[in-house]
Amino acid sequence: MFKNQVSKVLYGGDYNPEQWPRDIWDEDMRLFELAGIDIATLNVFSWALNQPDESTYNFEWLDEMMDLLHKNDIKVCLGTGTAAHPAWMAKKYPDVLTVDFEGRKKRYGRRHNSCPNSPTYRQFASKMARKLAERYKDHPALLLWHVNNEYGVQCYCDNCQEAFQDWLREKYGTLENVNQAWNTRFWGHTFYDWDQIVLPNLLSEHLSATNPNMTAFQGISLDYYRFNSDSLLDCYKLERDAIKTVIPEAIVTTNFQSNGTYKPLDYFKWAKELDIIALDLYPTNDMPMSHTAMRLDLMRGLKDGKSFMLMESCPSQLNWKAQNPLKRPGITKLWSYQALSRGADTIMYFQLRRSIGAFEKFHGALIDHAGHEHTRVFRECAELGHELQVLGDQFLGAQVESKTAILFDWDNWWAMEFSSGPTVDLNYLNEVQKYYDAFYHQNIPVDFVSVESDFSQYDVIIAPVLYMVKEGLDSKLEAYVNEGGTFVTTFFSGIVNENDLVTTGGYPGKLRKLLGIWVEEMDALFPDQLNRMKMKTERGSFKSAYECELLCDLIHSEGADIHAVYGEEFYADMPVLTSNQFGKGKAWYVGSSPDSNFLKDFAKHLCEHHHIHPILNTPENVEVSRRVKGDKAFLFLLNHNDQSVTVELKKAPYYEALNGVEVSGTVELDSKQAVILTSSI
Repeated sequence: MFKNQVSKVLYGGDYNPEQWPRDIWDEDMRLFELAGIDIATLNVFSWALNQPDESTYNFEWLDEMMDLLHKNDIKVCLGTGTAAHPAWMAKKYPDVLTVDFEGRKKRYGRRHNSCPNSPTYRQFASKMARKLAERYKDHPALLLWHVNNEYGVQCYCDNCQEAFQDWLREKYGTLENVNQAWNTRFWGHTFYDWDQIVLPNLLSEHLSATNPNMTAFQGISLDYYRFNSDSLLDCYKLERDAIKTVIPEAIVTTNFQSNGTYKPLDYFKWAKELDIIALDLYPTNDMPMSHTAMRLDLMRGLKDGKSFMLMESCPSQLNWKAQNPLKRPGITKLWSYQALSRGADTIMYFQLRRSIGAFEKFHGALIDHAGHEHTRVFRECAELGHELQVLGDQFLGAQVESKTAILFDWDNWWAMEFSSGPTVDLNYLNEVQKYYDAFYHQNIPVDFVSVESDFSQYDVIIAPVLYMVKEGLDSKLEAYVNEGGTFVTTFFSGIVNENDLVTTGGYPGKLRKLLGIWVEEMDALFPDQLNRMKMKTERGSFKSAYECELLCDLIHSEGADIHAVYGEEFYADMPVLTSNQFGKGKAWYVGSSPDSNFLKDFAKHLCEHHHIHPILNTPENVEVSRRVKGDKAFLFLLNHNDQSVTVELKKAPYYEALNGVEVSGTVELDSKQAVILTSSI
């Protein structure tokens, strides 16, 4: 992506020199050199400083900082600064202010407070991006562009309502089509004019301030989410296009928030418009490492396996949780290598120097309030910086290879959790995570794919809770399985189309022929209620029985083989696990939410059938990932344990990437240690 402009994994982060007096800048350069910093993100929240009024632009401070960074061999990721509009804009043009879910007009403050459909905001934001591009298009420090920051506002103002109506006209063409898509004859909601359509919030279709998913009309709420995601994406594209009009070859991105699983924005759709994916990742001390691994793999999947940027992470403690413990020794390096192992080509922090006031003054940073290099955090970060310099470009741009994939879809996520029934306990991310974990804990790599991806490169595709089956997806899956692929889906799948209208004729709708089953009913279990999956035959690594929870589909086979039945309730001995031979391949259905023991055994069974093997067999909590570049493989061994472990290697000559020392037989990993081994393919 960066062509020949970089020769190593980039190391740096967000830098806010405008918050500090000029004499601090030179000291920062000294400290950056000690830490191995070679990229800094500037100007993320400097709109008010750069444009003190409607007609005045002041970039002198930014000129000086750009020059200073270049003098010190540090590349710049240049922000457009448009994530927080200036106070003068809010006062003179109140249309830039948002209206919240409860219908309250917000006042100036915070950030992400700009209406994405405000003509004023769009005009000034794109103009600012163009001004910056014109000023710095030839600056030698400039490497890439960072538009806005962590897009994510949802607005319910009049501008958005009119824009929503226009969006619906373009999508549906006629009101008749809208009424049909939303099933508006329910509760007498038929629309006869476009301006009768109001935004779905707490003042209209939504039923609860504490549960924003609870909506009377799922169709309109689903379309609002799509519209809002598109509106924010349009804002990004306006700034991106303003930059590329001046610099056609510019590399432009924005940073994805909430560890990559931010629900309101369809990141698969956004990824098409970004030159490179950029992720903000903030795991907590108590977060399972499989959760961060899944989100890293999802980012890699957004652009069909291409490497991505870790745009923000924290070198020390967070500040926005109820409790914000310190990162324990070694964790910053360990988690950084985890990101690199799964496709990241940068390690960047928020922030490089700790702020002295306001909301983020206690958010961790490379340079603490002490202001010098004699801190534990600085020493650990500098050690990582040195290692990245030694590693150079060895695995820069290397790919992760996988024969298994999980189908992930934002539309499906939105629609499923808007559903009023069968249980409020159904959580899309939780179900996806459970299946991901089954492969993660066996060191079997997993890609993430969208409904538009090429399925043919995978032996196994899993689609947990595929509630929504979009037009053409059923035939695409049938073709995939017919050619020898293995497809797995679960309870509450094949229920609705892309408009959230139920596919009549029996569940799982358009997947019924592929799966060879009919689901007659769905039983929702109470939180403390369990059922059992009794295996009909003990095959391979399967045990005789497993626990299941949440939902239980009452299944009738229509040609599918029955591998397990329920152990409890009036539907005891009805199928819960089936497979259907379809052409050269097989389609599996898991009718409940099983325990982790079943999923681990099930994943192993699926992989053995396709001769998919773990990268390595390791002790518990030792994570293994593999990237490939040319004729070389890079093996990342990550010990998440509090004690040292021994890992047995496969029969191949390995070499430590940091020092070239040959390793064979076994490798010892200290607590929280990461080791990178190279081998020939």
